[in-house]
This record gives sequence, structure tokens and C-alpha cells, in this order.
Amino acid sequence: MEAFFIELLKEYGYIILFLWCIMEGEMALIMAGILAHTTHMHITLAIFVAGIGGFVGDQIYFYLGRYNKKYIAKKLHTQRRKFAIAHILLKKYGWPIIFLQRYMYGFRVIIPMCIGLTGYSAKKYAFINLISAWCWAAITIIPAWILGEHILDILNKAKEHWYVAVPVVAIFLGVLLFAFKRIENKILNERRHRNHAVSNS
Repeated sequence: MEAFFIELLKEYGYIILFLWCIMEGEMALIMAGILAHTTHMHITLAIFVAGIGGFVGDQIYFYLGRYNKKYIAKKLHTQRRKFAIAHILLKKYGWPIIFLQRYMYGFRVIIPMCIGLTGYSAKKYAFINLISAWCWAAITIIPAWILGEHILDILNKAKEHWYVAVPVVAIFLGVLLFAFKRIENKILNERRHRNHAVSNS
């Protein structure tokens, strides 16, 4: 199975990388870095393709926000809290949030949609988004390329000692999720206090 997967990546690696980065990406970027380390991919081309994939994915969400009211209404119904936080972040930070959103768990889809809902220039968004996507790809692929041997060693050890690796990964993800929830609550609480202060003034 592993041999088949490796052969698949050798043959269609850049296509898989492009499609994977449209959907999400961090794991795809790490895989691309490892494949570049093992000479199955060219690092510059991997960064270029991954960046284009990330760019296309966010452009899709941006135009969904701009032109698909039904989809947005459905999303608002289930993700109202995240839309509220995204709106606050956009007002507070402006265009730099296009760079930051790629590293914010749960906001990769929401923030491009929120920007699409505003009157923000589509050309300006596309330009910033493209630069952001290439930076995102480079920032993740290059360390994975440099540390490829160490990452492969860790993966082999995790495979051998899965009973230790699984709880460690679960704890790490749990801590990460908890941290993001704390940040979200802080952002919403700050807005409530601000609105309360304005209404009492």
C-alpha cells in the first residue's frame, strides 16, 4: 500500500498537491517538503503549485461570499459565531488578516467569505491572496524540506509506537482547539464590553 502511494505521488504529485491545497493544505505542504527532500519533487515548483492551489481555494470562497447568498445564509445559520469573530478581525486588522487567516483554525473558509460579503476590491483581494498563498506554501514546505530526514524518522517511530503517538497527537490537537476557543471568547467578550460601554455613554 505504501509503495503504491509513493508511486502515485511520484506520478501525480503536483496534481495531488494542487487539489489538496484547494481544500486545506498544511499536511499537503509537509508532504511536499518531505518529497522535495527525497528528490521526488522540485521544491520551487512544489511551492509554486501549492501556492496556486491555496490561492484558488480562497478565491472560490471569496466569490461564494460575493455571489451565492443562499450558501452564505446556510453557513451563517451554522457558523454565526465564527462569522462574528471574522467580522471583528477584519475591522480591526484589515487586509493583513488575509495573511493571518491561513494559520487560524476554523477560519480558512469563513474569512474569505466575509471579505467577499463586503465591497472589498476583488482585484486587490486576488493580488494579496496570491502573495499570501505563496508565502504560506514557502513557510511550511521549506522547513519540511530542510528537516525531511528528521520528520521521516519521527513518522517511522510514530508508526512503530502508535499507542504513544495517538494520545500525544490527540492531546496536542485538544490543547490547540482549547487555545483557539479561548482566543475566540476573548475577542467576543471584548466586543461585548465595548458595545456595553458605548450604550452606557
